[in-house]
Amino acid sequence: MRLWYFVPILPVCILLARKEKVPESSNILVTGFGPFGIHNVNASWEAVKSLPDKIQGYRIIKEEIPVSYKHVEDNIPLLWLQYQPKLVVHVGVSALAEEITIETCSNKTGYLRPDVEEKCLPNSEARCGTDHCLKTGISTKAICERVNKHPKIKACTSADAGRYLCEYIYYISLNQDNKRTLFIHVPPLDKPYSKAELTEALEEVIKAALELISEEEKGYDYYLPPEASRIYKNGRAAAMT
Repeated sequence: MRLWYFVPILPVCILLARKEKVPESSNILVTGFGPFGIHNVNASWEAVKSLPDKIQGYRIIKEEIPVSYKHVEDNIPLLWLQYQPKLVVHVGVSALAEEITIETCSNKTGYLRPDVEEKCLPNSEARCGTDHCLKTGISTKAICERVNKHPKIKACTSADAGRYLCEYIYYISLNQDNKRTLFIHVPPLDKPYSKAELTEALEEVIKAALELISEEEKGYDYYLPPEASRIYKNGRAAAMT
């Protein structure tokens, strides 16, 4: 296993000079991952790219992310800066997931698996941030309750995002703003959900998250009892190859 060391990224102003920065209130950033391992067609990106261009008046910014530690570290903070998103939803595929699995937290250390470039993080940990574990400030239980009203699609929560690129991208974004960040694991295509059903589920998650962010901004303390969601396989929903 080869270790790879980060190099300094280009100044943010270079990227911002290429695209106009737009107001916070107009954007939602949604990412899916590219191919890796057995996932030659990554269900996460298939679902994300099928989202409508607007949801509840918000512009949906769709980005396919290579399964690369360097790309994530270099580009995710720049996307936050460029788009000033109201909400960021990262999506990844998990061969273990049987439902729409909403991750509650992400860790700084423990990233031992090499990425698609056969590169690993120095010391197996994220360079940014100081917190050992970061949690989303959006109620995953409330989101699960909304998704579970769907007659066919079911959702659950997880406290283990897998210590790979899925968890890594989540940690990077939670360091930007944990009150506007979510990560979702989806099953592979047609196991059991079609691409259309996965996309529909993502829309429901986005709508629910927007409502929760709006309520939080108004100072409303949103609470749902524990039975509103289920923990899937002891929280394990990591992408496996």
